[in-house]
Amino acid sequence: MATEQIAPAINAWDVAQRQFDLAAERLNLSPGLRRVLREPKRELTVHFPVKMDDGSVQVFTGYRVQHNLGRGPAKGGIRYHQDVTLDEVKALAMWMTWKCAVVGIPFGGGKGGVIVNPKKLSQREIEGLTRRFTTEISILIGPERDIPAPDVNTNAQTMAWMMDTYSMHVGYTVPAVVTGKPIPLGGSEGRNEATAQGAVYTIVDAAQHLGMDLRKCRVAVQGFGNAGAIAAQLMAAEGSTVIAVSDSTGAIYRRQGLAVNSVLAWKQEHHSVVGLPGSKEISNEELLELDCDILIPAALENQITAANAGKIQARLIAEAANGPTTPEADEILYKNARFVIPDILCNAGGVTVSYFEWVQDLERDFWTVAQVNEKLRAVMTKAFASTLDMSLSEQVNMRTAAYLLAVQRVADATSVRGLYP
Repeated sequence: MATEQIAPAINAWDVAQRQFDLAAERLNLSPGLRRVLREPKRELTVHFPVKMDDGSVQVFTGYRVQHNLGRGPAKGGIRYHQDVTLDEVKALAMWMTWKCAVVGIPFGGGKGGVIVNPKKLSQREIEGLTRRFTTEISILIGPERDIPAPDVNTNAQTMAWMMDTYSMHVGYTVPAVVTGKPIPLGGSEGRNEATAQGAVYTIVDAAQHLGMDLRKCRVAVQGFGNAGAIAAQLMAAEGSTVIAVSDSTGAIYRRQGLAVNSVLAWKQEHHSVVGLPGSKEISNEELLELDCDILIPAALENQITAANAGKIQARLIAEAANGPTTPEADEILYKNARFVIPDILCNAGGVTVSYFEWVQDLERDFWTVAQVNEKLRAVMTKAFASTLDMSLSEQVNMRTAAYLLAVQRVADATSVRGLYP
């Protein structure tokens, strides 16, 4: 009797290194430079106690990784999730290095995470965890050294606690130590919408390149958190029809289109998109393979794999999430003439407006939302055009093109600085 083969889990760090290797090979980087860029500069693991509401003490494990600081201070989010691993954080830190480089902002890549399911903690417990974790990683972070931001299951309130904790340690207020803060604490207008807004700017440019009329496009969005929900609203504002959305509880579909604001209201009330009147429940897997024009993966890593890439019907795939597509899937999508806007370009709006927030904090000079979006559009449009030019001239897919641009920029900075001592 044949035994069923269980597919091995996909390791995000392995994927990140393989993507780098492809670019390094094509750029013909020296072996020494490859070895430097292939590994993180620093990895910090911390185990820290938190007093829970019932009086017990729990010990949590957290990480902060700095991948490369050649072009500036480390920049990257903090995620709270039960499945966080050091390898995942390393991969996300490396992707942040390339993301900052591809849009041309002067940061290196960093990332952090705590192994915890925050949905099982009270607000007070989450605050205690955040403040203690900030204290543990305070040996690395700072406005000129490493600037955290929100990520999965963290938000502006989390950043407020981090900023306050760091400020208490140094004895004065340091707004620029984190980004994604509430507006009253030096947050930037437009930051909450930035990841989705940047993604939609690249979708508009890609649609123009592909000759697609957005007013006739059907859109499926996987992941209805901050980036996915706002992307759905913005695509509806562009005149597209959003036919499917999903969250961690499941997915819904309506061929004639969903009213995005109704989905938001339903989710707020029921903590799930599932069950919206007039919609049909489908699986997350089915959502990815729907007959649609634009697919926006805005959930977690490794959603599009060799197993399902051949079944994806969307002509345009815009990666609002980090690492949603495996290298094997990339080859299949490219062969099938699917146009992918890669994560390091597509979702770089978040880190771009984080950079704007950091600049505003340092200068104590704040911009309007119109100014923020105008500057964001300029950055995203320029980065998309450069990546598309590279893709066409080198006859490679958009991800490889983005990597060629980004890795070359980081390699140049690293080479010019030289090795110390």
